[in-house]
Amino acid sequence: MSKPAQLRVILADHDVRKVVLPSGIPETVDDLHSVIRDTFYIARDFSLHYKDVDFDEFFSLYSTTDLKDKDTIKVVFLQDQEPAITLNLTDVTNTDVTNMTDQPCEEHYVDDTASVSTDDTLILSSEDSPGHRSKRWPAQFSIPSFSGLTEIQIQSANERFKKYGTLLTTKDLIPLLPDILGKLAEAIYEYTAYPSSLQIGEVAEALTQKHPCLKEPGSFNGSYGWAQRLKYKMNNFRSKFRGLGCPEVKVNSLKRKQTYDQYPAKNLKKPKKAEVNYLPPHAQGESTASLEKERVELLSEMMKRDNSKVVAQKMAKTFSLRREEIVKEVPAISDCMKRWPALFTEAQISEEFKRITTVSLESTFLAKLDQCTPKLMALTQSKGGAAGLKIRHIKDMLLEDNTVERRREIAIRCLIVYLGEKEEDLFKQYRDVEELDADLAMQVMKIAIIGDGRATIVVEGTKILQGIDVARSCALLMGVIYALNLSYPKQLKFTFEAFQKLCLELDGQKASSKVMNLKYGIF
Repeated sequence: MSKPAQLRVILADHDVRKVVLPSGIPETVDDLHSVIRDTFYIARDFSLHYKDVDFDEFFSLYSTTDLKDKDTIKVVFLQDQEPAITLNLTDVTNTDVTNMTDQPCEEHYVDDTASVSTDDTLILSSEDSPGHRSKRWPAQFSIPSFSGLTEIQIQSANERFKKYGTLLTTKDLIPLLPDILGKLAEAIYEYTAYPSSLQIGEVAEALTQKHPCLKEPGSFNGSYGWAQRLKYKMNNFRSKFRGLGCPEVKVNSLKRKQTYDQYPAKNLKKPKKAEVNYLPPHAQGESTASLEKERVELLSEMMKRDNSKVVAQKMAKTFSLRREEIVKEVPAISDCMKRWPALFTEAQISEEFKRITTVSLESTFLAKLDQCTPKLMALTQSKGGAAGLKIRHIKDMLLEDNTVERRREIAIRCLIVYLGEKEEDLFKQYRDVEELDADLAMQVMKIAIIGDGRATIVVEGTKILQGIDVARSCALLMGVIYALNLSYPKQLKFTFEAFQKLCLELDGQKASSKVMNLKYGIF
């Protein structure tokens, strides 16, 4: 049973009361709303705000997890209430859509969710897919416009800064903070709910570069304090979206964790490999039950010939249900293959990867590999010792077969050895299929090469794809890892980091020293 709690309730400027909750703070805002209404006999419609300790201001209450014993809440009657968040609509023209290829398309928000529309994928249309992001974190973050009054005050302060070098005073800044931080949080959320410290730092620096009057004296870059404010603001922003039921933040609610995991920063389910759509919400008008019906129909469609278009459409439609199962329940690969057999095809692995990251899998991976192969081969040539001998032995394979596929394979093998890892941990040679089948249960993640050089992707003792060349199998293995939310093998962490950050250009700004040195050497 929860501990009793007390709350300070502001009914009006001249009317402040206390409410005692013998069973503790209610689990939902609706329950608390009912308690306040019945306790104080309130007939009018109202909403509740809570006093945030970080900003010492009132914010809309979307989750009772924001409250603790002896906190202050405020009754706000609806006709006096201002909207807590303003989200802008952006139209995407036909020309914009036609010009999109592998570049992220424009995203627009309706209410509290996003929508996606691209011309070269089967992701659902913008009308049907709120909450699906279509943009990766930009190389240069664009600072949004603030409210009219805030913009006027900042522009005036910028003019004074140019003339006299004076910064906006704290007294003048404090009234502007809610608007500035709120708009920045919305802009960040368009890309990710869990920005890294590096990303928040980029936003803070972009803010002070665009509006130099907001720089802070004493800060080494003039924006450190803004970065700290944004971290707190994003925490509050996530709390609000958690109260609205947004799955990518709701999954990390303490109430949804096991008892031994009930710590805010423990075992967070969030993007770790630059996923854009890590755990998207269901499309508008859809539910888990309706999407489960689509999944059952998908099984029937898989049995029909020449039905790839219908299968692809249903796979796109059930994307949110699939991600919910994979992220929350972490099913075994064999169970996943039974429920989603369409996912384990080359086409759908590539499509799923694009739905998750907005990046085209094979074309991006192979094009980047071909681009860096000449410099990579020259760089590995200088390697000495046992690694150097191994690399030279690998390159001798070109004497037997100098095709494009073999050159790509050799580049990957040399890359693994250059990074100080063992190619045998990724590739394993088998004489025939029978030998592979006998050894299948022992393999956690492996690319099995059988006889003539055709490869089979094996994960958790299960064959995923068969009969493909080695370089494509590496690209598709990355797709499998993203589609099934798997971790990289520890013994090959630098190799897969290079695949992600160099070959697929996902989160390439931050990398380990080994991968970063390699990047400087070949690009």
